[in-house]
Amino acid sequence: MITGLSAQNFKSWQDTGSLQFAPLTGLFGANSSGKSSLLQLLLLLKQTVERPPEWDKPLYFGDDESLVDLRGFGYAIHRPIKGPSLGISVSWKLPEKITLMSMDELDALSLYFNLHNQSIGRISYQVGENQFGIEPKSGTGSYEIILPDVNQRAFYPRGSVRPFRCYGFRFHPSNTAARFSDLEESFEDLFTRIYYLRPVREDPRRYYRWEESRVKDVGPYGEKTVSVLLSSLVQENPTSKQVMEWLQNLKLIYSYRFNPISNIEQNYELLVQQYKDGPEVGLTDVGFGISQVLPVLTACYYAPEGSTLILEQPEAHLHPKVQSELADVLIDVVKNRGIQIILESHSEHLLLRLMRRIAEYGVHDEGISANQTAFYFCEINDGNSKAEQLKVDEYGNISNWPKDFFGDEMGDLAAKTRAEMQRRKANKK
Repeated sequence: MITGLSAQNFKSWQDTGSLQFAPLTGLFGANSSGKSSLLQLLLLLKQTVERPPEWDKPLYFGDDESLVDLRGFGYAIHRPIKGPSLGISVSWKLPEKITLMSMDELDALSLYFNLHNQSIGRISYQVGENQFGIEPKSGTGSYEIILPDVNQRAFYPRGSVRPFRCYGFRFHPSNTAARFSDLEESFEDLFTRIYYLRPVREDPRRYYRWEESRVKDVGPYGEKTVSVLLSSLVQENPTSKQVMEWLQNLKLIYSYRFNPISNIEQNYELLVQQYKDGPEVGLTDVGFGISQVLPVLTACYYAPEGSTLILEQPEAHLHPKVQSELADVLIDVVKNRGIQIILESHSEHLLLRLMRRIAEYGVHDEGISANQTAFYFCEINDGNSKAEQLKVDEYGNISNWPKDFFGDEMGDLAAKTRAEMQRRKANKK
């Protein structure tokens, strides 16, 4: 699980500060306030990790087919600054014991590196008070290797030391390199277990083609949702059943089923029954919100336990009541499937339900403790984004509720009342 994130000079963020993540982490704020950029940091690292083995550049900034396309280093940094550099720090919990030199077990660690002119400046791991990694020594033609043992340092010629992407390095003798392999593997495992769903999902179709092989995830646009559900039925995976139960609980539909198209091999139509004994219609003939929330529910119950799921605007195109109840889906996934949820949202209704569930923790089965959540309000001033963590107590109260967090509801009501009084007065005349 990711426990922390920070960055310097990334897009609209000059410095994010230290952002602490929880099993359920929410990012809120106005449009273009920097929320999505924080998620792009994680996706940038994910697509770097998942590049083919021969890829050895620090970061893969992406292309049209990537999870995120940042166009290149010059477009990713914060404003044109002298001596551009980019720093990213990620903290996470190790899933099991790990042996590294004299340390038997690590609870958490962080990775930090700088990029200067698209080259590695420094890679370092930090565990407690101990820091170790690799740093080029200016003007010496050598690298300084800081080893995990306290005060143990070594210098190697640059020809014998080579940074590997943004999170590792290769050098000789090989017995020294092996000391860091477990950490690199842990970093790679963390980011390969991140799954992502974009804010705009694929439009519903009349027909879907089933990919019989096991599908990794629903896809960033939800384009593989139907293949996941069909595979779930064939393999007797509980995903399809859990999705059906939530669609019913949210009162979106009564049932759905897949109907094979006899004249087209491996093609199916998704038929929906909106109420009991009602007619079956195609997914394109019901409310658009159903096709948009279906990938969200499927991703929540198909992602492997212990993974991290990034959701952008999961509430899109949903009625306010359903937006509220979607919070219960997220809580169920966090508590009962051990999945970390990192979401970006504009929904006041979703946040208010989460606050209610915090207040109900211990007295309601759907409650969640405050320390299992972390909520941030993002805003931008003069091109620089800032994030403020919302202070939520054990009763679900937010003590630092930002001004006009979700608009000016009281201001609108007051203005409406004044206008009504003026019109009534004018009508009497």
